[in-house]
Amino acid sequence: MNCSDSQHLAPGTQHPISLRLGLLGGSFNPIHNCHLTIAHHVYERMQLSQVLFIPTGDPPHKRNDSLAPANVRYEMVRLAIADSSFFMVSDIEIQRKGTSYSIETIRALRRHYGPSTELFFIIGLDAFLDFPTWREPHELLTICHFVVVPRPERSFQALAEMPLLPNLHPPTLALLDTGTQKRLDILVPSCPGITCLVIPPCPTSASEIRRRVRSGLPLANMLPPPVESYILRHSLYQEESDRTRI
Repeated sequence: MNCSDSQHLAPGTQHPISLRLGLLGGSFNPIHNCHLTIAHHVYERMQLSQVLFIPTGDPPHKRNDSLAPANVRYEMVRLAIADSSFFMVSDIEIQRKGTSYSIETIRALRRHYGPSTELFFIIGLDAFLDFPTWREPHELLTICHFVVVPRPERSFQALAEMPLLPNLHPPTLALLDTGTQKRLDILVPSCPGITCLVIPPCPTSASEIRRRVRSGLPLANMLPPPVESYILRHSLYQEESDRTRI
């Protein structure tokens, strides 16, 4: 991995003294408008300096033939955020050989950006509920402030059952599920903390986009136009088993 490669990690070579950096990882297969909506909401409401998109190279929990090559997914992210001055993309996990784990990526980013940078790990509620099974979850909590956003058919009340987060009250969490409360900050001893943010629902999914591409259905308002053009131009996702067109 080459974390000092500024063309992949930042548009410039100087980092603000008090950088508040959001980290949004995923397969981005492909990146779509909901990913961008989530990034925008968290950027504004958490008062971030920038959001760094981190496409996975060899994700340990997503091994299937529908996954486009890493360099293709990276290029689609680059196209999607090209007009934004506060969105960036990193190839840190793509460059790493073998399976990547979040703790390795976060440690590398911490070394690159230095201790004055605050790291905000943006994660969907469904993935965060599996967080205790990740590699070194306690260490991750000490390095990053986690920002948890809603996911369809998952309840914030389930957080009360996580052993990593004792003493959470289901009635308080229920206010997030109903939208009565838009934000909940959870204090975690000796850690930056966890923030649950309620954002508007966004039904678009990458699997639905791939299905529509295969079926020749319209993709209106689901993808950034440059990404849609790229997919159609290179005949991506025409067959789930075809991963080598590019």
